[in-house]
Amino acid sequence: MLNIKRILIPVDIPIVSLSVIHQAATLARHFNSEIVILHVVTAQSRAASEPEDNRELAEEGLLAVIKEEARKRQDQSLGPEIDGLTIQSITGTGDAALVIVRTAEEERADLIMMSSHGFAFYQFLMGSVTAKVLHEAECPVWTDAHVEVSRGQELPIRNVLGAVEFGPRADITVSWAAQVAAEFGARLTLANVTAGVEFWGPGGGYVNEKWKEQLIGDASEQMAKLQQDMGIKADVFIGSGDVPKVLSQAAKETKADLLVTGCYPYGGHLRTHGYGIICAVPIPVLSV
Repeated sequence: MLNIKRILIPVDIPIVSLSVIHQAATLARHFNSEIVILHVVTAQSRAASEPEDNRELAEEGLLAVIKEEARKRQDQSLGPEIDGLTIQSITGTGDAALVIVRTAEEERADLIMMSSHGFAFYQFLMGSVTAKVLHEAECPVWTDAHVEVSRGQELPIRNVLGAVEFGPRADITVSWAAQVAAEFGARLTLANVTAGVEFWGPGGGYVNEKWKEQLIGDASEQMAKLQQDMGIKADVFIGSGDVPKVLSQAAKETKADLLVTGCYPYGGHLRTHGYGIICAVPIPVLSV
């Protein structure tokens, strides 16, 4: 069973997305978790006219800042959602990604939940922070959908998509996906993306059907064995080609509300496409 007792939420100011806070509140109530809100003051954030140091934020409180932002956006539901939850506010200074990772370790966070991008001209910066956190954090990282238009404040988890890359840690991804699905009574689909089968020649692109059939057959057999070994029963989606693009299509076809994917260091780099997947799929991503 999943044991999520402490959730860390890094926020930037101005606050870009309140949806990840809504999502954290939903999980916190479901798992009876404590929420730790963290804001890291950087040179870039100071340039965006936020307080010069942590004192003003500490006096006003990050929770008050969030509630005021919700009021400005006419978000009437956030206040009741977070009222009654155990919430702690922390501010820090320095490299944002390093502070987030260090705070997660010090606070013994079971999950980091954060926006996938930042505000205005600092969107690329926040994306870089998210990518670094994915690479360095020891605990799973939940990122909000990387889209401009929110799907709404509710977090219905009715369909869970697990992106499986066959290897020594495939069972971890499948286990998380299956447990989340079980917690919320959701339908589970396991997806695998094989190598591309398209090649280019005179007149355009062509698909090697024989190669495609073999790759999909092999992947289907491995998926069936993985489910049998783990005692899990799920729907299966096998695609080929560009991983982020195919997973985005899988999310749409399965009407997924959450994508669970493996993402961890390998030879100094993200083992999978990591942040590229987060940017491509229109739903929250849980990287484990």
